[in-house]
Amino acid sequence: MAVLSALPAVLERHELKYLVPYSQVEAISDFIAPYCSLDYYSDQAKGNFYTVNSLYFDTPNFQFLQQRMYGRDMRFNMRARAYAEGDKPPYFLEIKHKTGPIVKKYRATATPEEWPAILTNPAFSVTDEDKKDFRNKEIFQRLAISYRIEPKILTQYRRRAFFSTVDDYARVTMDISMKYRLEDRYTLRPLDDMNSYDNQNIYTGNTFHTGESVILELKCNIGQVPMWMLDVIRYFNLKQIGFSKYMNSTLVAHEENGYDYMTGDRIGLI
Repeated sequence: MAVLSALPAVLERHELKYLVPYSQVEAISDFIAPYCSLDYYSDQAKGNFYTVNSLYFDTPNFQFLQQRMYGRDMRFNMRARAYAEGDKPPYFLEIKHKTGPIVKKYRATATPEEWPAILTNPAFSVTDEDKKDFRNKEIFQRLAISYRIEPKILTQYRRRAFFSTVDDYARVTMDISMKYRLEDRYTLRPLDDMNSYDNQNIYTGNTFHTGESVILELKCNIGQVPMWMLDVIRYFNLKQIGFSKYMNSTLVAHEENGYDYMTGDRIGLI
């Protein structure tokens, strides 16, 4: 079984996103079974869906969000991630940098001593230069200071994930039950006050598609889209969409139409 903490410290890949009805989850799982296996966490979870908690950061004036909203070709976001109840390691610090269709993901594992001290303690110093993700941790801390990032929103969803057994790198993920909570603390632990934003309209630009509430992602190395992925797209007649959990949850949280996501005292801050 593939374990998430064993992934490379830097991944450069294509990420193709689709919206599918829940009724197709098992059919797609069966279709890719000859080429893929469940990852470690899905294999251990009830129904093969495990819980993912992501705390998204942004600048005081939502610079990362604005770049995503206005379709800037080169952009990035920053988040911390934990699984299950969010109160136990491993904790992951992640930067997702997008240039056109290419996504580069930087990931570093933070120990309980490092999280959240790497963001909350000005005197904190990144150590363990021998670790493969040392450089990523250093980059994360540098960007955090440079952009003055702060916690904005905690998101949660349940994921079924597969890894390819016939390719160098390929993954399939299906995300359901998307929830959020506005958050200004450095916590990855969801509480009972999480709100659902799992409805059809936000995924389709206000075009009503009844029942399509699963985000399917096909991920693979640049220039190495497996034939079986193309078969999945053709067989299930998948239509690619753009979807950002950070953007959608934030806009739903602040204002249903998304126009009033920034308070007046933050406008113009650098």
